[in-house]
Amino acid sequence: MAQFGFENDIHSILKLDMPITNAPMARWQRKASSSNTSALSGLSPGKSANVSLSSSKTPSKTPGKNKKQTPSKMGGDRFIPTRNSKQMDVASFLLTKENEPMDTNNTAGTSESQKAWSMSLNGYNIEDAKILHLGGKPLNAPEGYQNNLKVLYSQGATPASVKKSRYISSTPDRILDAPELRNDFYLNLLDWSSRNILAVALHNSVYLWDATQGDITLLMKMEREEDYICSLSWTKEGSYLAIGTSDCKVQLWDVENQKRLRSMASHTARVGSLSWNDHVLSSGSRSGHIHHHDVRVADHHIFTLNGHSQEVCGLKWSPDGRYLASGGNDNLVCVWPRVQEGSASNESQSVRCWSEHQGAVKALAWCPWQPNILASGGGTSDRHIRIWNVNSGSCISSLDTQSQISSLVFAPNYKELVSAHGYAHNNVVIWKYPSLTRVADLNGHEDRVLSLTLSPDCSTVATVAGDETIRLWKSFEVDPICYSFLLTQFKASFIS
Repeated sequence: MAQFGFENDIHSILKLDMPITNAPMARWQRKASSSNTSALSGLSPGKSANVSLSSSKTPSKTPGKNKKQTPSKMGGDRFIPTRNSKQMDVASFLLTKENEPMDTNNTAGTSESQKAWSMSLNGYNIEDAKILHLGGKPLNAPEGYQNNLKVLYSQGATPASVKKSRYISSTPDRILDAPELRNDFYLNLLDWSSRNILAVALHNSVYLWDATQGDITLLMKMEREEDYICSLSWTKEGSYLAIGTSDCKVQLWDVENQKRLRSMASHTARVGSLSWNDHVLSSGSRSGHIHHHDVRVADHHIFTLNGHSQEVCGLKWSPDGRYLASGGNDNLVCVWPRVQEGSASNESQSVRCWSEHQGAVKALAWCPWQPNILASGGGTSDRHIRIWNVNSGSCISSLDTQSQISSLVFAPNYKELVSAHGYAHNNVVIWKYPSLTRVADLNGHEDRVLSLTLSPDCSTVATVAGDETIRLWKSFEVDPICYSFLLTQFKASFIS
């Protein structure tokens, strides 16, 4: 029996579910005991109830540092220097108010009185107050400081960051008479040179208007009364003017000396479109053929492009000289490669040919800042502006203008597209590119607008219409302050 009693004592000692009488207190018991002691001491007189439990363990100063510590406030948000005590009180009130249940019974009756009391006491409606409010302005950089990251320290807004409303006048800056102007949709009778001289064809005569001096000069007149001018195109330098005529010829004139240099015959029908690419002059005729002329040599006709079955009424070389775009009365838009020097063949194949337009395509414009982008506009039965990517061959966007499109030009100052319209609106429209959202309508012409061209500084567009007037719209002037600021920034980035 004694043996069994000894074994029972051993088993009772080895059991772990029995309380250990002489063991130290558990961690949770120590924490509960210390919190009870703190709560009792907080109720005693002369003691503060908001003393932190860890204040006795954490040293007031970090070893090795003598910086002054910022005391934390119980019940407040993180420390933000620009928030005063009044803002802290409002923030605390708003945070507490969020947790309170809303009384929907008297809300309508007391809201006005609460607003009045809040305005009287605080100076603002407490319902409109913000929990977190930051104030103050950024500090200026020290004198002579140079930032390698090119960050501009300034309290004042820079001209580029100030959003100004752009004013576009609805009336033309100037109106010029154009008597005996031929009202023919397929002709190109207006062009503006890089020397600020505007050329216009009036029946069988070509007149020059000096936009700087205001002088008007008669350059030439055809011998036969039944003949007429069909197209005009300035060289890039603005010294020479090419003139396409109804007698199937292309004339080249020296404007400064008012002298005809040569008359080139190769077409079998009237020449309604012209475009220059260095020393090569391209001409499109009613026969549907496009001829390349090298004006330096006697045998000027070097290439023939056969892609249109009807009159070629639109012709434009790209700004980089790589592609020639052509539009015809057969509703086609074709893109041709640059003329290759020394090529054995005198014919070339088109790079692209689009047939999406449902009307004659006279309006063509290359984007100056994106050389691979071409805009085209259709006639009365189409009325669409289409934007093409020449590299991929895809149509990027299309817009129905609800009116015949006779001419297009890109305005680089504001990156916009300008269109001239015939039936039914007879106006000029400015579109934002590439969204093609309408910016402004320029109304004033009493007949269809036949053609438009941009001034050399890209600030003014000239339009000629069947009402025998030329109107100058100064719609793209750049703010001189913003321009000088951007120019300064460009120079600084270029130097660095």
